[in-house]
Amino acid sequence: MRQVAILGVGQTPVREHWEIAIRDLAVAAGRAAMEDAGVERVDAIYVGNMTGGSLNQQRQLGALVADFLGQWGVEAVRMEAACGSAGSTMRQGIMAVASGVCDTVLAIGVEKMTDTGPEETTTALVGAADAEFEAIHGVTFVGLNALVMRRYMHEYGYSHDDFAPFAVNAHANAAHNPQAMFRQPINEKVYRAGRVVADPITLYDASPIGDGAAAVLLVPAERAPEAVRVAGSAVAVDTVAIHDRANPIWLEAAELSAKRAYEQAGVTPEEIDLFELHDAFSIMATLSLEAAGFAERGGGVRLAQQGDILPTGRIPISTLGGLKARGHPVGATGLYQIVEATLQLRGQAGGAQIDGARTAMTQNIGGSGATIATHILQRP
Repeated sequence: MRQVAILGVGQTPVREHWEIAIRDLAVAAGRAAMEDAGVERVDAIYVGNMTGGSLNQQRQLGALVADFLGQWGVEAVRMEAACGSAGSTMRQGIMAVASGVCDTVLAIGVEKMTDTGPEETTTALVGAADAEFEAIHGVTFVGLNALVMRRYMHEYGYSHDDFAPFAVNAHANAAHNPQAMFRQPINEKVYRAGRVVADPITLYDASPIGDGAAAVLLVPAERAPEAVRVAGSAVAVDTVAIHDRANPIWLEAAELSAKRAYEQAGVTPEEIDLFELHDAFSIMATLSLEAAGFAERGGGVRLAQQGDILPTGRIPISTLGGLKARGHPVGATGLYQIVEATLQLRGQAGGAQIDGARTAMTQNIGGSGATIATHILQRP
């Protein structure tokens, strides 16, 4: 198997892009990645997307994006794993290059979610849950996460206000990211005043949906000796329904995919310089930190309270705003994480730069923990 490098990256701002079609978002990010890499032709295009068929009435996204990128004749498919679509797409692109089947792969994540009303968008998102055993009862996706958060608070004795550092950190970091939706810092007082969305989750515990696309251009590392390397890549799955898990407040798929990625990269959690985790909700940030080995069970909140997640802390997270403040165009999120980690390792993260960053990890979660993709990137 060949080692894989990220030769080019591209992204669009996360916004309410009412005037831009889903194809145009994907093409803009894809073209930016190709231009960054200095590549005019690719062997394959993989497009991560969750809701295009339901919210945009557009399927065949692989062929559509290839068409408008002028890449006729290549292999091109759409890939879906709920909110983990982009991370899973990255994984498929890596395997295509590592195996020798392809020499140049463009992985794109795209989502356009703001042209529809709240009811339609919420219905599309709950498709990440078990349709026959969860969604059929009328539970929303935020409702499922609220149940997990409530159980976690009960199990470990936390109050809602204890989760404030996650949102405060994300918004502070997004202030340095021109691609982010919400660049205004907040404080704990603002967090506490957030309206309830699904008790105990409030406005500042939940990431905003948005429109956007992010892309990376993958090649064999031997072709790009100075490029950021993919040191570890793994995807693991768990039950889709939360109630089917042995422990509803433990992300087993995160634990498994992180362990495999660590083994591939030959590193430990102590050697990770920054972690772009899937903070769709404050509780998911907490559970990811624990499952990936940065805190003991029940210790993720304390890690945040101690300041260890800050840019100057032991394990900086959400360094460019994360899902919470950059925004969460669900099928694109995993590749936004990869782009941001790559920029950090290149030293191109501007005011959000983590000094001396050499090893970065990303973790993209599909559903409430059913599909989890973990990647470890390193500066050569």
